[in-house]
Parts: sequence; structure tokens; C-alpha cells
Amino acid sequence: MTARAAAALLIVLATAGGGHAARPADRVGASGPGSIAGQLLVATESLRDQRFARTVIYMLRHDATGAFGLIVNRPVGRVPLARVLETLGREAAGVEGEIRVHYGGPVDVGRGFVLHTRDWRGDDNGPVNGVIAVTGDPAVFEALGRGAGPRHALFAAGYAGWGPGQLDAEMSGGFWIVVSADESLVFDDDAETKWERATQRQRISL
Repeated sequence: MTARAAAALLIVLATAGGGHAARPADRVGASGPGSIAGQLLVATESLRDQRFARTVIYMLRHDATGAFGLIVNRPVGRVPLARVLETLGREAAGVEGEIRVHYGGPVDVGRGFVLHTRDWRGDDNGPVNGVIAVTGDPAVFEALGRGAGPRHALFAAGYAGWGPGQLDAEMSGGFWIVVSADESLVFDDDAETKWERATQRQRISL
């Protein structure tokens, strides 16, 4: 998509969220036996659903209540950070740079999430693993535009979600593999090869 399409998506986010980015869901990074929170869920060739074909998903939660994560290899365009702040009703004077907007998943596309490295902290951070956190605090955009934000950030609209036991059944059916996540793969701008690189990583035993 073009930058114009990405900007239109931002307007949808602002309208749906009342002028604010969404707060991260409760219990982000929930752990427990078999939890894959903080890892990458990678679609196999067996998964034919076009919404998820060849997707790489950073998992934010996986427990008995269900699972959800953000697709990190489907960018839709770039928009100026000043435009993001204006759309969210925040001060944009002196803000520079752009941010890439990603399609985070088919659920609730009016919600926005920012994955980021943990070298920045706002009022609404949810750590997922040792190096990556998620936030819904619009201050992250201002910090990025003023050179004081996280080293890496990824803005996603919508998310991928599963009900209790649903994702586990899909993994057992061979539709997904789980691989280790690190910032070099999650935040890499080379989205076209991210799926191939993720599938080459060693599978994690759950």
C-alpha cells in the first residue's frame, strides 16, 4: 500500500480509539507451561488461509485463556511521525522522521500497538521478554520524532487472536512452528525475506 493508505489507516485508528493509541491487552507476556509469549509464531506451507499465509507473528500472550500476537512481516506503508501525532491530537512541532505501519492482524484493526526495544519506557509499557516490550502510549511517537525514543519500533494496526486451546490445536496440526525471537528479526525492515529467515531457525520444543 502507499503512504496515503497508511495515513488513512491512522485516521481509522484515531477514530476508533478516541484519539489515542490502544492500551496493550492485559497479561501481556503471560507465562506458564508451554507458553510461547515472547517468541515468533511462523506459518508453515500447510497454512492456506490467506490472512496468515507466510506470516511471522510476535506473540504477546499465550495461556489458558487464549493467545494473541502481532504480524511483523506485512508493512503497509510509511507515514511521517508528525502526521501520526496530529492524527492522535498531540503536539507535533519539531518532530521529524517516519514510521512504518504494519498490518498486525485481522482482529480489531482499529487498535494500534507499538512493539519496541526496552531502552525506552513510557507510562503504558508491557514487557514481553528481555529485549522487547509493547506499548499503547502515544508518547512513543513523540519520543521517536525527537530522537529520544527506543532504538527500534514497529507500529501495528490490528492483531491476530485465538480462543482457549485454538492455537495449540493449530500448532499440533502442523500449521505453525515456534522459533526464537530477537530484535534483529522482529524489527528488520526487510519484510520480504523475514518469513524465509524465520523458518530457518531451529524449532523450539514446547
